[in-house]
Amino acid sequence: MQQLLDRILASLGWTGEGPTQIVYFLGMLFFAVALLRVCFTPFAGVVSWAERRIAARMQSRVGPNRVGPQGILQWLADGLKCVLKEDLIPEDADRLLFRVAPYLVFCGLFGAFAVLPFSRHLVIADLDVGAFYVMAITSLVPLGIIMSGWASNNKWSLLGGMRSAAQIISYEIPAALSLLAVILAAGTLSLQGIIRAQGWSPADWFVFRNPFLFTGFFYFFIANLAEGNRTPFDLPEAESELVAGYTTEYSGMRFAFFMLAEWANLYVIAAVVTVAFLGGWNVPAIADGALLTLLEMVVFALKSFAVVFVIIWIRWTLPRLRVDQMMLVCWKYLVPLSFLNVLGTAVWMMIVPEESLFGRAFAWALVLIAALIAALFGWRVRKNLVDAGVGRFAAKPIS
Repeated sequence: MQQLLDRILASLGWTGEGPTQIVYFLGMLFFAVALLRVCFTPFAGVVSWAERRIAARMQSRVGPNRVGPQGILQWLADGLKCVLKEDLIPEDADRLLFRVAPYLVFCGLFGAFAVLPFSRHLVIADLDVGAFYVMAITSLVPLGIIMSGWASNNKWSLLGGMRSAAQIISYEIPAALSLLAVILAAGTLSLQGIIRAQGWSPADWFVFRNPFLFTGFFYFFIANLAEGNRTPFDLPEAESELVAGYTTEYSGMRFAFFMLAEWANLYVIAAVVTVAFLGGWNVPAIADGALLTLLEMVVFALKSFAVVFVIIWIRWTLPRLRVDQMMLVCWKYLVPLSFLNVLGTAVWMMIVPEESLFGRAFAWALVLIAALIAALFGWRVRKNLVDAGVGRFAAKPIS
């Protein structure tokens, strides 16, 4: 981003004299606000539409299909409805904390976008401690959720906030340990450095680099589902138990902020998974300049959207866990396994050199096994569709 600012300032006749750091700060702030307002805020709305359409397809329904082509503008209509609704605050609520809570959740989540690298040049701030920053800034989200539950003066909201405190804080441990294994393999905390330590081919991705990183991918993914309050870990807002959990007393724009943060969180989870395990923006060196940057952005977006689809798919496939089961999964399984994962990664790196013949053969073997499982899964899905007679897979009548 600083290189891009240098080019823009040079084209405007900037000689480098004056408060350079202030100019850089204002420029980066402008780009950050532009990215959030133009790209990522609408993305959260589009994801809400996609989730509702996917859920409808999985449940043999139609889903939103009236506002815009195939209902694509339904999210915009819902957003306008929330803006126009009356913003109510319960009489006995803590009015200050009630107002601040959704903005704290919003800021904690969207602050993570500052270090997410969408290409080698498109990143707002390439921090040397980018991985640590993501873990730290997203910790504001449970703080806002707990604050909303407490300030609402509602037993269901308070119970949702308490569940959030127990769940999110617990699952931060296996998530951080799984990311620590990636940091060991990459040798840096910078998200750009983690991507550069990988390559464009699947065998160069950390998910297939060694068996411990392979299992660490699943630990990290599960822990992030829990941190994002996604099914089967959506206990803080369990509609069948707590009405709507910590959002029960919210209405209007403040309620929309909670929903916007929840759907934007899907992309943050997917982007971090893509950076840490799926090679990030790495592409073959078939272009340069602006074309290369565009190609990297497309590859990063496709990988992230694939992970978003899996997260939505899981929501409408798996049932919600009980509270005791949720804590059991974390403390009895994920935490000790994540510790072993870090130790195993360190030992593997000492015993098996990265570019050794055995290491490369093992990586490609994992890639082939994953491809075989994906092919078998696709075949099974097609068979189920044929058996059910769904869509174009329906058996044609014999003439």
